[in-house]
Amino acid sequence: METRRDVFHAIADPTRRAILHMLAGKKMNLNAVAEAFDISRPAISRHIKVLTECDMVIIKQEGRERYCIANPAPLGEVEAWMKTYKAFWADSLDALDEFLKKQRTRKK
Repeated sequence: METRRDVFHAIADPTRRAILHMLAGKKMNLNAVAEAFDISRPAISRHIKVLTECDMVIIKQEGRERYCIANPAPLGEVEAWMKTYKAFWADSLDALDEFLKKQRTRKK
């Protein structure tokens, strides 16, 4: 069974988030990315593969080197999802605040 890859799957793993953080604003060759972690190179390669499948990392060949470049565009999907829940929680917390104020006023 094939695993569905999406931006939420990509950012669910702390190692992948760390890779994205490292690549923010700069390109790095695959070896430099792998050397920054205390896990095997094949494990890093699997993480990079997930990130590329989700279009969050682009691999560019320059001569004999392969470079990883972060692509933040897919994070727009996460931002849109979060905005929906941010509005929900803001409304819910505002309602709770009003309720608590009324309770305090009644007790005085």
